[in-house]
Amino acid sequence: MVCMFSTAAGRFRALALAEAVSWAGLLVGMFFKYVVVHNEIGVKVFGPIHGVVFIGYVLVALMVREELRWDRRTTFLALLASIPPLATVIFERWVSRRPQPASD
Repeated sequence: MVCMFSTAAGRFRALALAEAVSWAGLLVGMFFKYVVVHNEIGVKVFGPIHGVVFIGYVLVALMVREELRWDRRTTFLALLASIPPLATVIFERWVSRRPQPASD
């Protein structure tokens, strides 16, 4: 059985999913903080988690770009996808279905 983390694409996929999940957790925490109970616990838990995962996503995107043969535009889109909630999953699905450029 092949581990998801054994390939550059697998590492990127895992971090893209984790970034989206941490974003969702932070959004739920903010909803509870500002709308439901006015309690900060959700933000205090998911804020740091999202911060660490966000940095990990950016670093992994920059580390795998050459191995996955991303051009500057694709790399920029990968980094841009880290900003809106859940966009990392949309970007990962798009980039994984794209035809790979020919090797030099």
